[in-house]
Amino acid sequence: MGREDEDLGEKLSAPPDFDGPTANRRCTDVLCTILLWCMWICMTGLGIFCIQNGDYRLILYPLDYDGNVCGTNYGGKNMTEFPYLYYVNDFSGGVCVKECPTLENLTDAHTLVTYGGLFQTEGSFITSEVISIADYSGNDTLQCTEALCYPGNDPERSFTSFGVNQGKGYAYYAMDTYEVLWRCLFTEEARTELETMINPNGNNNISMIELTNSTYLKQGYNFWSNLYGDLFLTRYYILGLGFGATIVIGFTYAFLMRIPGVLNIMVWTSIFATIGIFFAAGWYAGDTAKTWESYDSPKYTEDEVRYATIASYVLYAVGGLLVLLFLFMRKRIQLAMGCVKETSKAVLAMPTIILFPVFQGIGFMCFMIAWAVYVAYLASMGEFTTTEYGVGGYKISVRIPQFNYILLKAAYPLRQTNALLDMNSSLQVRWFEFSDFIYQSGWFFLFCFFWTGQFILALGEIIFAMCFAKWYFSREKSRVGSLTVISSISASMWYHSGTAAFGSLIIAIIKMIRASLAYLQRKAEEMDNGIAKAILCCLQCCFWCLEKCMRFLNKNAYIQCAIFGSSFCKSSKEAFFLIMRNAARIGAITYVSGGVVFVGKVFITSLTTGVAYFAISEQLRDELYSVIGPLVFIAVIAWFISGMFMGIYDMGIATILQCFVADEEMFDDDQMYAQGSLKAWVDNHG
Repeated sequence: MGREDEDLGEKLSAPPDFDGPTANRRCTDVLCTILLWCMWICMTGLGIFCIQNGDYRLILYPLDYDGNVCGTNYGGKNMTEFPYLYYVNDFSGGVCVKECPTLENLTDAHTLVTYGGLFQTEGSFITSEVISIADYSGNDTLQCTEALCYPGNDPERSFTSFGVNQGKGYAYYAMDTYEVLWRCLFTEEARTELETMINPNGNNNISMIELTNSTYLKQGYNFWSNLYGDLFLTRYYILGLGFGATIVIGFTYAFLMRIPGVLNIMVWTSIFATIGIFFAAGWYAGDTAKTWESYDSPKYTEDEVRYATIASYVLYAVGGLLVLLFLFMRKRIQLAMGCVKETSKAVLAMPTIILFPVFQGIGFMCFMIAWAVYVAYLASMGEFTTTEYGVGGYKISVRIPQFNYILLKAAYPLRQTNALLDMNSSLQVRWFEFSDFIYQSGWFFLFCFFWTGQFILALGEIIFAMCFAKWYFSREKSRVGSLTVISSISASMWYHSGTAAFGSLIIAIIKMIRASLAYLQRKAEEMDNGIAKAILCCLQCCFWCLEKCMRFLNKNAYIQCAIFGSSFCKSSKEAFFLIMRNAARIGAITYVSGGVVFVGKVFITSLTTGVAYFAISEQLRDELYSVIGPLVFIAVIAWFISGMFMGIYDMGIATILQCFVADEEMFDDDQMYAQGSLKAWVDNHG
């Protein structure tokens, strides 16, 4: 053996009486299994402690201007009967109300919701029962008078009055709302109606929705507010189509790929259909923009028409890029089908393997429910603190959560209109202050999330590898069936959970390092330290590359573990040298086979998003600010779910390739397990 061969390790040798993946297994990497269970026990104990000492309502329920949590008895006043928050100013200051008001006339500009209750002038039409506000009597806050809040009974003057102050005071108008997470958000129709009342002459210097002097902050606020509303209105479509439709389409796609003769048709049909979906969507968006623009009395704003036009161009561009991409990869895709066909034969023999990603998703969802509850209670254990900020000119009492206090520094300056109110003014801001224990517990919960999520994926990869390895190393492939999947699941979970825990622990540690670097990057941004930002960015890139390398090595180590039942370290070593000895062959086939998997993911995502677009546009177009936000969420969900299904083929291809090269090293040509078609195909294209 030459020096170069020695550097690549010894070739694999078949164990005595080898007849496929070893049946005499032992538990591997038991220490990592114990550590994983210890982590789960500690997480559960810490979670129970948080539940006993925290209250999730402090996080989820809104906080009024006085520091009371609506819907609870936490704070200076009992707000149990007033669970909803009605916003009074742009600083998120508001009052607790019994129900979010619904106004048939959309807006009552002569009724103001103030820190002290309702203030009504001549011309108001709603009663106090419509907006039932908690009792804030006794608070040291300014009260509305005609001079302060509604001079001359004129809506236009009231908007610039001291009390309303263009949405930055302690009073605002009674408007039609809808409820999102116990917050009463103004409907777009009510906003438009109010603007016509307070700005009848179209004065560009007045804006009812202006948040701060910063145009960018204003646009950002509007963007997130509109997106939040759109996601809430389409929540059932996101759940039904994003999860339900994607699972159905992904299951059907993966199921059909296993049928002989269908693969070629499906792959090329998927390619043309994917391109067609983007071009059709581009045409539809452009045609819609032209239709909106042609209305005599415009129903849609210029921004909406412009966004639809831009979306049309973007969709055409993506479609064109896909044409070029698939033209470039057409030969590679054709070659990759040979390996996918072998994987499809294995899936055909074990149809129940397609169901396993669903159980993976259910398992991860169960963990996420418990994890999210623990984290919510942990966050609620923070202590309220108060800080005062000068706002100049008046004494105004406003108390808001931490995440808004930065905006106060850039807030539109209040004008001095009454010399009697010229005092040392301050704005009281309340937020959660977390102890070191809570911060450290938060990092621990993040680590639990990373390790558990990666463990579920790793265990799935070992199960898939064992299924495909049993199929490959079977002389009588007719004996391989759904029972093979069940036996692989039981063997992997009983014997090799530790190996999955070991590999996932490495990925979790790398992810924690990357999360710490991201935290330091944010601090460097705040300090505007260019050198630190550059160094941290380089480190982030290095650890990203390290994570990708470890994922690749882990996957191949899991295959070795599935075949020979070896521990993680030994499996990693054997997989590494096996790949190095066959680098050109494995690299080429893995690369081109990945193209077919990519086509499947793009097709499932595109089809799901296309169906969602037409469904949402047909039912909710007039109620949404933009359909783009919900579609992006649906597309992201569809992409990840489709990845679970196509991951079966990805792992199958990797396993069969590694089984083949191991087969070559362990046996002579006449003793190999590889079928003639697979051997010829790998020799020709690898």
